[in-house]
Amino acid sequence: MTRTILPMFNRPELDEPIVVTGIGLITALGTNRESSWAGVQRGECGIDWIRGLRGIPDETIFGAQISLPEMDPDSNELKALLFNRRATREAIEDAEIDWNVVDPARTGCAISGHMGDTRGIEIHCSDLVVHENDPFPWWTQIMPNSACAVIANEWGLNGPRLCHSTACASGLISLLTAVRSIQDGQCDIAIAGGGEGINPLFAAGFRNMRALATGDDPRKACLPFDVNRKGFVMGEGAAVFVVERLSHALRRNARIYCSINRGAMVGEAHHMTGLDIQSEALVHLIQQALKQGELEVEDIGYINAHGTGTEQNDAAEIAGISQVFHDCIDQLHVSGTKSMIGHLVKAAGCAELAITILGLRDGVCPPTIGLENLEPNCAFDCVARQASELRYQSALKLSLAFGGHLVGVTVSRWNDAQSSYEYPERREAA
Repeated sequence: MTRTILPMFNRPELDEPIVVTGIGLITALGTNRESSWAGVQRGECGIDWIRGLRGIPDETIFGAQISLPEMDPDSNELKALLFNRRATREAIEDAEIDWNVVDPARTGCAISGHMGDTRGIEIHCSDLVVHENDPFPWWTQIMPNSACAVIANEWGLNGPRLCHSTACASGLISLLTAVRSIQDGQCDIAIAGGGEGINPLFAAGFRNMRALATGDDPRKACLPFDVNRKGFVMGEGAAVFVVERLSHALRRNARIYCSINRGAMVGEAHHMTGLDIQSEALVHLIQQALKQGELEVEDIGYINAHGTGTEQNDAAEIAGISQVFHDCIDQLHVSGTKSMIGHLVKAAGCAELAITILGLRDGVCPPTIGLENLEPNCAFDCVARQASELRYQSALKLSLAFGGHLVGVTVSRWNDAQSSYEYPERREAA
């Protein structure tokens, strides 16, 4: 077969925009990008009682689980791997990548780390030895980069292969490292994102921490910015992006969602799991993210908060966002979409960024469902209960992770008449 590969960029322009041309998304609201996004716009809740999780009694904790026909409970394929592969396939199809034109040798792969398959370990918990006849492959049990390797091999990608395991910040950090690899000239295009399944060890650990939400109503389990918040809720799914340098995208006539502005990563030297409610590190993070993206505070129309629904997270984000956006706080929309899809842990940042970008595309601010009693010192619009139509041009996504990993990424809508998405027709008022 004759391949027509785009010419290699010998000296890339470091200031050339990096754009998103494909999105794959699976959440508890839908098994693909558009069904998930439709559920978000309708303010649906994918959270229910967790059932069928080894070691956890049914209907004792909440979670946003996914059920797929190909998910065999006895299969040796990780849920995280399955979700990642599904989202990757959708992202590549969405970007309309022609591998006869796009060079796999110049294509990177940055899929975040994930929890391993612990079933085989449980079988041998007495000796902690993985045997040759083990029905569960050893690499899925001890290598958090399994999904990154499998996806890169499956698509024959020979560009830089990157995998980060930085708790809830893993997805955004993987995306930013993919962007940096393109800017550095190591590749021209990359597959980036992450996926996660609800793992019984994670569930047991968070349950023992007493960090999980309690109550009797799944729809009111995760309540970011509400005075009655009760903790966070685990979720599962994946989001994968196709990101590439602008000139590469235009040369292959790709449709562009947005530009990925340079983000920021900072460390909070405070506590392993706690946040500094004075928010000095978060303030610095947001300021740096805006500076790197060459944006002013008034340019940001929407923030997708980390929004776990815990007291510490709410206090830190309200304080940090309020301090930076003080002069335009009454114009700012901030929502916590974990209220609908749960906390996808290492995949949380990229899943919520995908929702943010789809909001940019369609001019919609995703809602914070279940919010009825707003925290008194919260002055920004939390988009309570239902989505809001707003054609914002730039947005900020925040991830605040255990271990002090703080990440902020700004994105700006692509409005070129030839290569961007048109706004959908306005929905009729209810």
